[in-house]
Amino acid sequence: MITVTQGGIYYCKGGRGNPVFFTEDSDPITIEKRVSNKAVVSLEPSWPLIFSGEKITVRCQISLGGSTEWEYEWSKPDSSTGLANNASINLNASVINSGSYRCMGKNKQELYSVTEWSDAITLTVSGNRPKSSISADSRVLPEGDTVTLTCSVTPSTPGWSYYWYRGKKTSEPLMMAEVVLHSDGQIGVSQEGDYWCRGGRGNPVYYTDYSDVISIKQTGESW
Repeated sequence: MITVTQGGIYYCKGGRGNPVFFTEDSDPITIEKRVSNKAVVSLEPSWPLIFSGEKITVRCQISLGGSTEWEYEWSKPDSSTGLANNASINLNASVINSGSYRCMGKNKQELYSVTEWSDAITLTVSGNRPKSSISADSRVLPEGDTVTLTCSVTPSTPGWSYYWYRGKKTSEPLMMAEVVLHSDGQIGVSQEGDYWCRGGRGNPVYYTDYSDVISIKQTGESW
């Protein structure tokens, strides 16, 4: 038995007699030296629920890295592991990407010097496209006043911006100069017409489906 203080690939063989008769080499065993650097895995963006088709980055960061160059080993939901020079995995999310991700770093300058595995982070991907809905505090527009429209996304998750439309579905989103912005999900409109909305988030923008159309009429017109 021996005690080793360096990482590397070790093997042994036996010998006896004079001259020495040697056995064949044993199978090799790899000894890795654990370093104090900490590996941390994160999601960008870090929304709790991702939808199929959204862009997501799984990133590995190693603390106290200094000028050290690292290789990164990943443990992924499909149970595969592999080395990569890049500290991130870019995904066009799908349901099969759901699961736990972990990473560790391997020092390129000091062979067999490695970090501990990071804690796992869970990526949850839904295969169902989120839906937008629109509502109005009134469908009758008083002369000289506004009607408040509200857009919401189901399931309710963080990160959404709201895009508003009037007229045909091929139209461009309404400009803020055309409406009164009450909050991120509410606007006031002063023109009659057919309105609908949808949500979007991320870069590039991932859009929900369009909401149903809601019709706003001027006071005095038949409903």
